[in-house]
Amino acid sequence: MNFSEVFKLSNQLCKFSPNGKYLASCVQYRLVIRDVSTLQILQLYTCLDQIQYIEWSSDSMFILCAMYKRGLVQVWSLEQPDWHCKIDEGSAGLVSSCWSPDGRHILNTTEFHLRITLWSLSAKSVSYIKYPKACQQGIAFTHDGRHMALAERRDCKDYISIFVCNDWRLLRHFETETQDLTGIAWAPNGCVLAVWDTCLEYKVLLYSLDGRLLSSYCAYEWSLGIKSVAWSPTSQFLAIGSFDEKIRILNHVTWKPIKEFEHPATITNLKTVVYKEVERSAGIRADDFPFSTPRGNPTSLFSNHSKYEIAQVPVSLRTIKPDSDRANPDLGIGLLAFSANNRYLASKNDNMPYCVWIWDIQKMRPFVVLEQTSVVRAFHWDPVQPRLAICTGNNRVYLWSPTGSVSVQVPAEGVFNVLSVSWHPLGQDSLLVMSKDQLCLCYLETEEEEK
Repeated sequence: MNFSEVFKLSNQLCKFSPNGKYLASCVQYRLVIRDVSTLQILQLYTCLDQIQYIEWSSDSMFILCAMYKRGLVQVWSLEQPDWHCKIDEGSAGLVSSCWSPDGRHILNTTEFHLRITLWSLSAKSVSYIKYPKACQQGIAFTHDGRHMALAERRDCKDYISIFVCNDWRLLRHFETETQDLTGIAWAPNGCVLAVWDTCLEYKVLLYSLDGRLLSSYCAYEWSLGIKSVAWSPTSQFLAIGSFDEKIRILNHVTWKPIKEFEHPATITNLKTVVYKEVERSAGIRADDFPFSTPRGNPTSLFSNHSKYEIAQVPVSLRTIKPDSDRANPDLGIGLLAFSANNRYLASKNDNMPYCVWIWDIQKMRPFVVLEQTSVVRAFHWDPVQPRLAICTGNNRVYLWSPTGSVSVQVPAEGVFNVLSVSWHPLGQDSLLVMSKDQLCLCYLETEEEEK
């Protein structure tokens, strides 16, 4: 495993282009475009203010930079570096911005969610969509880019509008049976839209493309409900994580649960492999040397190293007691993600913040539990292979695959606490590793290269 040199970064704003050829990163008000294979700078753009969000167009030809504080969006072209576009929302303000699937329209949501402004780069026109709802996931596009679902709030009721993306005509508009809609998500095949209610009420609604209610599911009442939702890549399963520390798997035929995954504090199943991260000191202290060490964190010479050890069951996992007085207690399934091959499901139970659970979907049982020494910040599946990358806010990256798991230290000078990771979109054995103000690429050696 090899690492590139370290580059500067602001606010973890760094993304691969969808075609996998470019890497965009931000340093305050500058946008840097690099060639992924060489990491040489191809373009350097200067924005009018500090960049707060970036997003590539689907064809990797354009990239937008949003400056929410000033209500501005600037768009840059890779093919024509001299061309640029500036969108100013003025007094309406700006809270979010995104591309449409065709990569030629930009959807800006104004402050207080008064409206969505639809800007066309090709026709140089503008149109408006009223009453967008302020929620976690209020806009959803189908994977084929044909349709957009929008959550709306009008007259104290929740609605869904479905638009055809090629001409933006309204296909369907219907009221949902929710008290306070929180999120929407299309199945990967684009046939079913999942809608879930506020965490105060456990309710999942499944609608067809023409607005028919296919099914409604409620696991329990009078307690905190849904916390996370994830579709399987094949659209066969809908995983629902809730505050009762369980995952319920709904099937696509009857939309009823076929399995419940619990997250017990003690692992007793002999078929479940438990990897425990164990830190070991290098055995050399900086005080033992007559020369001074660099400022900041010690270099790798003096820092702790770690490895995974397989624990013998039964194993007691580390848990925390959630603060019930807080609005969003550290309780329940906060992270859910299926592997690209639909074989595995990864989850994190927030009151077991040191553990990542991996479930075998084919056999519907717990497969692996990885217990870290630090709180798990994020994990991300390889888009091609069943490989999971994990970060915990220290200077290490953790990788799991069905063949085993490994802990790798980022060989950077000074402080490099990994806060997020992202795989190359084409799965080309490279991983983007980001700290608060730095980035580097991690290159995984394949079996062919090792030979």
